[in-house]
Amino acid sequence: MDLGLRGKVALITGSSRGIGRGIAETLAAEGCRLMLTGRDEAMLAESAVQCGRLGAEIRTIVLDLRRPEATAKLVGAVRETFGRLDILVNNAGTTSRGDFLNQTEEEWREGFELKLFAHVRLARAAWPMLCETKGSLVMIGGTAGKQPTANSIIGASVNAAINAFCVALAQLGNDVDVQVNVVSPGHVDTARLQRRIDARMKESGLDEATVRERYVRQLGVSRLGLPKDVAELVAFVASPHGRWIHGAVIDQHGGQINPI
Repeated sequence: MDLGLRGKVALITGSSRGIGRGIAETLAAEGCRLMLTGRDEAMLAESAVQCGRLGAEIRTIVLDLRRPEATAKLVGAVRETFGRLDILVNNAGTTSRGDFLNQTEEEWREGFELKLFAHVRLARAAWPMLCETKGSLVMIGGTAGKQPTANSIIGASVNAAINAFCVALAQLGNDVDVQVNVVSPGHVDTARLQRRIDARMKESGLDEATVRERYVRQLGVSRLGLPKDVAELVAFVASPHGRWIHGAVIDQHGGQINPI
């Protein structure tokens, strides 16, 4: 299926690795022009090279979105380089897991600052450009926003806030024909998840294949997700084919039964 994205301009935060990089590569393959941003210059460059091999026009900018001034710089770079913005994918940011009683206020602040507040600022700054193109904003949340667990209490709180923010913002989008949605992945096989697998291997003394099998069984799914799974959904949602999906929080977790 041709998604009708050729020539569209997409800005993807956190696009140097994992889900963000997968989204960048998928949109590149669909013919989008891309502005990629992240904090790791070397990995961002690798991501840009791969997207370039897919034939996309790429620009990169290394930024820490926790800094309020970074937002205007990023949006200004998009306008100066491409003159328009059709798709904004707010992906950057992770939260720490652990015991609530031992988590610090700084860990809570860090979780909300990068994964929520930075993207609230970016959505506000990019909104006029999205209005000009009748564009699409997709935020990457997480299933913990609906299925909170004690060991992911920060992430659950942040993702619940992301859900509320986007559903409310979609109401404003109705007035100007800007599409707003959340894609909430479950357990995706990224470097971050690999660190959890490694920790379980160390604790249990089991080999990786066994730990992964037990992890999948505990989740109640047939397999772990892949960045490509999330990326292809984002591309469809932001395309003309997905235009009637609006104000939605889309869970994508392979039928996960047990939140862990």
